Amino acid sequence: MSDDVLPGQTAGTGAAAGAEDAGAAHDPAGPAPLGVGRVPTHHAEVDALLERLADVDHLAADGHTEVYEDVHRGLRDALTALDTRQGPRPPHPSHDHRS
Repeated sequence: MSDDVLPGQTAGTGAAAGAEDAGAAHDPAGPAPLGVGRVPTHHAEVDALLERLADVDHLAADGHTEVYEDVHRGLRDALTALDTRQGPRPPHPSHDHRS
């Protein structure tokens, strides 16, 4: 019955045609900046990673995950590097017995 043309309608103006027109007219908005400010940390590596977040302003939503994962990985590595001691380890106080 969907192929029937009702009085006053011409072929292509029925409910099926309306659904097709609605689908063609539906054009989702493109990428738009979120307008989230980034405050400098004065740590060059971290600031570069935070600036990378601006890339999502120009990507469709399906491209955000890659950027977020990349930035998260970099920030995690930067935090891990802070935990890694540079140079010789200081002697443990319990090993310094003097009498």
